[in-house]
Amino acid sequence: MNIIISMYVFFTGTILGSFYNVVGLRLPKNLPFAISRSYCPHCLTLLQARDLIPLLSYFLSRGKCRHCAKNISYTYLLVEFLTGILFLLAYLRLGLSSVFIGACSLISLAVIVSVSDLKYMVIPNRLLLFFGLFFVVYRFIYPLNPWYDSILGAVTGFGLIFIIIFISKGGIGAGDMKLLGTLGILLGMNLTLLTFFLAVILGTVISFSLLIFKVIGRKDPFPFGPSIVGGSMVSYLFGNSMLTFYFEAFYF
Repeated sequence: MNIIISMYVFFTGTILGSFYNVVGLRLPKNLPFAISRSYCPHCLTLLQARDLIPLLSYFLSRGKCRHCAKNISYTYLLVEFLTGILFLLAYLRLGLSSVFIGACSLISLAVIVSVSDLKYMVIPNRLLLFFGLFFVVYRFIYPLNPWYDSILGAVTGFGLIFIIIFISKGGIGAGDMKLLGTLGILLGMNLTLLTFFLAVILGTVISFSLLIFKVIGRKDPFPFGPSIVGGSMVSYLFGNSMLTFYFEAFYF
């Protein structure tokens, strides 16, 4: 039974990942995504059902559009696969629980933010508003202990980036500030602080790697949103264990 549920969770994740990729690509450009059908980005031909099967359609078409034979970006395949893996990891870690619902919402936000920020260097306000309201309702039904930890988390997340923006005079985007503040509602103060710490480490490693391999230049902008959501997922799934280990190891 556990194998069946795991497969169901994974394939549900791939289906949602396909949709989230569309949202991340269209929302910043104010294009419809909820009811508008998918189409080839090259020839604009509307895609049929057989073209939209997550993972499978990409391999069957050998990564090419059936109509114009242009290459389809591998990012479509990557987003679908990673979303499925993240959903599966959350299920294996948390089981079918209320915490799993929070994890799925966090993964959903993370995937859309990553696509949007990597493609356009933009984190849409409408996206953050939608998930911010969802997190508020979720924490009203499943509150943290104490309940006001969600408020502290939001203030902490917003305040941390605000201070950096103020000191650096714009060294980081306001979208990142609003993103971490939104995540703080779900995570609470301690996990928000951990998220910021992990995001800085992740962002530093990635940016230095890109500099070494000359993918970006020293003055080129670098999207920090994916690092923030990456840190938030680690914090949500493993943060409490990490903090417990830290305090037990370094504080007697």
